Amino acid sequence: MSTNEIIKATIHENFIQFLHQKEQYESRLAGVFLEELQKLAELGVSINMTELHTIACIGEQEPINVTSIAEKMDLSKGNTSKITAKLLAAGWVRKTQLSDNKKEVYFRLTAAGKKLFAYHDELHNKEQMRMYEFLDKYSESELDFIKRLFGDIADLYR
Repeated sequence: MSTNEIIKATIHENFIQFLHQKEQYESRLAGVFLEELQKLAELGVSINMTELHTIACIGEQEPINVTSIAEKMDLSKGNTSKITAKLLAAGWVRKTQLSDNKKEVYFRLTAAGKKLFAYHDELHNKEQMRMYEFLDKYSESELDFIKRLFGDIADLYR
């Protein structure tokens, strides 16, 4: 096996290890988040990350319709409709119509949805700061490479 092939195999092994650690981290974070969610909502709620990110999308863009949510989240309109129906039934979002367009349905967050959105935003900000502090040890050229690498990895798994 050539040196190049050995390096590629090591990179692949490290990537798989990264994915496993990421899954464990997200599981721990989800557990902490659900504990906080239960405190905020004062009930045991089952919510997945896609639903949570749909709440975030609505909170950032409200009022927003299903088509726009689907486009921003890169989901099908059918899947987005199912998610918004579940969020509506759970009391996280409400339907509205604009005064100049009574045909189109838009979504806004309820008071409970706004609390969840704020908590989610706080978690994202903490994680972003953690990542920025981690990346501080790299030079600009290394950061450019890392940016390209992660962009290429995202394209690989699309």
